[in-house]
Amino acid sequence: MEDNEVEVPPFFLCPISLGIMRDPVTVSTGITYDRDSIETWLSTSKISLCPVTKQPISDMDLTPNHTLRRLIQSWCTLNSSHGVERIPTPKPVISKAQITEILRDAEKPHHQQKCLRRLRSIASHHTSAKRCMEAAGVIEFLASVINTTSQDHSLASENGSLLEVKTPSDDALCILYHLQLSERGLKSLVAKDSKFIESLTRIMQCGSYKSKAFAVLLLKSMFEVAEPMQIITLRQEFFAKAVQVLHDQISRQATKATLKLLINLCPWGRNRIKAVESGVVSVLIELLLDCSDWRTCELMLMLLEMLCQWAEGRSELLRHGAGIAVVSKRILRVSHVASERAVRILLSVSKFSATASVLQEMLQLGVAAKLCSVLQVDCGRKIKEKAIEILKLHARVWKHSPCIPSNLRASYPS
Repeated sequence: MEDNEVEVPPFFLCPISLGIMRDPVTVSTGITYDRDSIETWLSTSKISLCPVTKQPISDMDLTPNHTLRRLIQSWCTLNSSHGVERIPTPKPVISKAQITEILRDAEKPHHQQKCLRRLRSIASHHTSAKRCMEAAGVIEFLASVINTTSQDHSLASENGSLLEVKTPSDDALCILYHLQLSERGLKSLVAKDSKFIESLTRIMQCGSYKSKAFAVLLLKSMFEVAEPMQIITLRQEFFAKAVQVLHDQISRQATKATLKLLINLCPWGRNRIKAVESGVVSVLIELLLDCSDWRTCELMLMLLEMLCQWAEGRSELLRHGAGIAVVSKRILRVSHVASERAVRILLSVSKFSATASVLQEMLQLGVAAKLCSVLQVDCGRKIKEKAIEILKLHARVWKHSPCIPSNLRASYPS
């Protein structure tokens, strides 16, 4: 150690980051951590385990270790001549008891809106309180508010006053979004009876733009941890409202969340049929025509490829005048992932829906020429293999066609 370095006592260091503790707190297992470090650990871990003992942390209340904090501050003061700054006294945090008191006060109907505003402020500005709020029963309270008041959105819509009316479910959804719920919290929402999902479906239909976005974001997170049986029993109405949100393009964030939601739901055949019957293929094609965000394009093509694995999806793609054209256009223009998904879509069409008219349409739209271009560039082995498969399938119709430029015809696989 150099002369100007100061050795930090080991018990002043956080067991997670090995950085000096600024706000030492003790968890239910008896181990002391720096508040920021343990909160980050708990918020990013799927299971709340103590990093040192590997035991479950049963209570999310973090107990301040005042004795250790005073020792750290005294050490900082003693070593101030070496450039060590005194750690400021941390601001008081929201406790589970305080959250419980707010929820108790919210049982009085005329106090509910005020309590929701307090909870919203806490969730937005107090990162340390999020898991504490979850443990205190805030999720159950907010779900109850949404179930009770989501009908107000339908009434406001029927009266033509949607923009003027703000319901308690708006605040409740906003709070749930800012809480960044743990896996356990999300599963508790999915495990509730279908009334909560019905409430979110109603909000997707009649809520304000912001509430629709929050509903989609929450549903996406919920179904990422849901059991298969909870996913395959979703009703047709749910998919229709999700597709409507996609069509309305409320925001880029809501569009991506809706795409990810549908991607998570559509590995199951029943759900693909429900999505197709809700008009999602046509909506995806229309959005792809003008989409400039590469990640959104990837998600759209990913979902479209899943749907085109079924006859109903391919039929809707071919029925749209721009279906084949927009898919072909995205090859080699967006990203490696987008190109692979687009070629997969064309392969599904070529294998299972390649009527004479479809083959002529693909030829006239330059699909065969685009696939020959794929063979001439460095775009990945898998994409080239699928492009070769398509070209070989229809070599009799395409290989000698004048629609393929002479400079590309040489690359046509034999």
